[in-house]
Amino acid sequence: MSTIFSKIISGKIPAYKVAESNDYLAFLDISPLTPGHVLVIPKTETDYIFDINDDEYMGMWVFAKIVAQGIKKVFPCRKVGVAVVGLEVAHAHIHLIPLNEVSDMNFEKAKLSLPTEEMTKIADEIRHAVVSITNGE
Repeated sequence: MSTIFSKIISGKIPAYKVAESNDYLAFLDISPLTPGHVLVIPKTETDYIFDINDDEYMGMWVFAKIVAQGIKKVFPCRKVGVAVVGLEVAHAHIHLIPLNEVSDMNFEKAKLSLPTEEMTKIADEIRHAVVSITNGE
């Protein structure tokens, strides 16, 4: 099964990447609920998050934590919300969403459509924040 996320991992489809390791990838959601909405995925294609083996599952959450810390450095938000829905793409993924209100995480509200320049700027800022966190800065 090849998903849009598999195509992003392979480079067949471009993405606004914010962090990458050998096993995981984090990139901006192209239809975000709020600016800075990031998706974290395992590079191993698995449809259901609870089918991921334990080590990969735990590693994905540690990776997501670092990315969330980067988001929080860039966006003035009260918290970074976490959601696992898994219905829209058959590839396990975690949503990381900057939150100031509970309604910021309402998946039924209209999604944003941000210009390319803004998406590029957001991705660059989060990526730099993640690098500074991983470097202990």
